[in-house]
Amino acid sequence: MSLGNPAKGMLAAAVLAAAALFAAPASAEIKNLEIIAPANAGGGYDQHARAMQQVLQEHKLASSVQVVNIPGAGGTIGLSQFVTAKKRNPGLMISGLGMIGAILINKSPVSLDQVTPLARLTGEYQPIVVAADSPLKTLDDLVKKFKADPGSVSWGGFAVGSPDHILYGLLVKAIGGDVSKMNYIAAGAGGEMMASVLGGHITVATGGYNEMASQLQAGKLRALAISAPQRLPGIDVPTFKEQGVDVELVNWRAVMAPGNLKASEKQVLDDAVGAMVRTDDWKRIAAERGWIDLYLPPDQFAAFVKDERTRIEGVLTELGLVK
Repeated sequence: MSLGNPAKGMLAAAVLAAAALFAAPASAEIKNLEIIAPANAGGGYDQHARAMQQVLQEHKLASSVQVVNIPGAGGTIGLSQFVTAKKRNPGLMISGLGMIGAILINKSPVSLDQVTPLARLTGEYQPIVVAADSPLKTLDDLVKKFKADPGSVSWGGFAVGSPDHILYGLLVKAIGGDVSKMNYIAAGAGGEMMASVLGGHITVATGGYNEMASQLQAGKLRALAISAPQRLPGIDVPTFKEQGVDVELVNWRAVMAPGNLKASEKQVLDDAVGAMVRTDDWKRIAAERGWIDLYLPPDQFAAFVKDERTRIEGVLTELGLVK
């Protein structure tokens, strides 16, 4: 290296500094970590980013952790900025099932092929609920109503192509119905959706179980089925499968790393996230928020994402949202 070229010297120093950061032992702190939450504050992506920020710092797995919210287009705006960013500092991005649908529906110029799947973190299984005074008492009642007159059932969910929409599509497909005849209503989320179903404006609603738990426990809502593979401990709601309908869906959340990582860089991030999910603090936060531990390390998670993309693209194609 020529000592007479300051620009080259600075570039070499920067490269060495970045290499030293990721070549550090797994027990060392990752410094100046940025976590992108590709959504507004308060949502699932944001909650996961801030939970990671808290636990990574408290357990000295990372320092100076910053959360950056980049909302829009189902997370694809945040994904685009994450993919095209040219920063030396290490970065992560929260992702999930909803982003797969958003990429397809929005015809995003960037995709999950351009990031490194680092870890699946948590998931929420979704119940389908009706108001307590609804004439629909069972899943079979709902199925019969839809088959008799598809337009008589309004399916309330968060947004077009969201996990809510996907769950309904899977259900209608599983019962041999025509998904193109679904009357899907983008009814918002949380309290907005609950008001719609309780007021009789939509036939059924869905979302994370934790969002609906208080209304179910108070007897204001009735759950017809839940999208888990088997009954969940402490939750007296039958699964779709035990009622003869082959439907299973988990609204998973995950963390992605940049797509151009070296093996040593990926290992440092993998070690930090793996250590994080084993802490009592992470487990406590997950329990408080109703998140189910679905941790998968990088290689297993990458295989899962590949399979999930194929499945979701098929559902969205049948729904007429992807051509």
